[in-house]
Amino acid sequence: MITAALVKELREKTGVAMMECKNALKETEGDIDAAIKILRERGEAKAEKKASRDANEGVIVAAIDESGKSGLLVEVNCETDFVAKNENFQAFVADIANTVLASDAADLDAALALPKDEGTLEQFIKTKVLEMGENLQFRRFERLSLSGEGAVASYIHLGGKVGVLIEVGAGNADTASSGAFQDLVKDLTLHIAATSPAGLQREDIPADLVESEKDIFRKQMEGQNKPADILEKIIEGKLGKFYSERCLLEQGFVKDPDTAIKDLLAAKGKEIGDTITVNNFLRFGLGE
Repeated sequence: MITAALVKELREKTGVAMMECKNALKETEGDIDAAIKILRERGEAKAEKKASRDANEGVIVAAIDESGKSGLLVEVNCETDFVAKNENFQAFVADIANTVLASDAADLDAALALPKDEGTLEQFIKTKVLEMGENLQFRRFERLSLSGEGAVASYIHLGGKVGVLIEVGAGNADTASSGAFQDLVKDLTLHIAATSPAGLQREDIPADLVESEKDIFRKQMEGQNKPADILEKIIEGKLGKFYSERCLLEQGFVKDPDTAIKDLLAAKGKEIGDTITVNNFLRFGLGE
């Protein structure tokens, strides 16, 4: 059965009219992902427009060590927005982040087993559940550590709804302390929060996602009666645009869309007198 709620969800994710959404869902027997693909193949929906209204409540926080070369992002979920905005809850999440940062835990199970107070981090969380009267879940964390010169930096947006962690390399030891470098790193974190890149460069985009895009492009051009070699060139052109939208280094800088991030790095490096590189980044969206 195709419910009104399902049609509404598809409309929010694609921006397509209700009737087209309903028809696409009928064709796919209620499979929303398949319906999105059908609408894109028809040119009716933009690529992967996501609705985040159903995301779990909670916050994302960042923690950076004293060296400025290692840090992590943590997401902890709760049941209500009221608790998510509570200072007690936010301090609790920051405590979790700092505990994990000080360890070498590489996954969630290892993190939950860390010593905390008179027990483990998992027990610490369970105690807070009883205190706050809500189900609290330490959902995930990821860490970045820099080898060499540069900095690991973070940015938390929308009161903890989005978190960014970035690893920016430099050639000289004194570069990380320069105002121009710090301003650049801040701009990069703001850019990542705003654009949500899928990877750093083309090699980081999953092959199955690239093939899926090619398949969609081919279906969009069905019936155009163009030679196969011409169609492939058109597809490659479309794929280039796809990469420019999804790869951080190829994206247009949000403050100057005509300048790609890789060109921004080169220009700022020349200004500072050093070679600046983005080695890695993380972006957490609450509930994703």
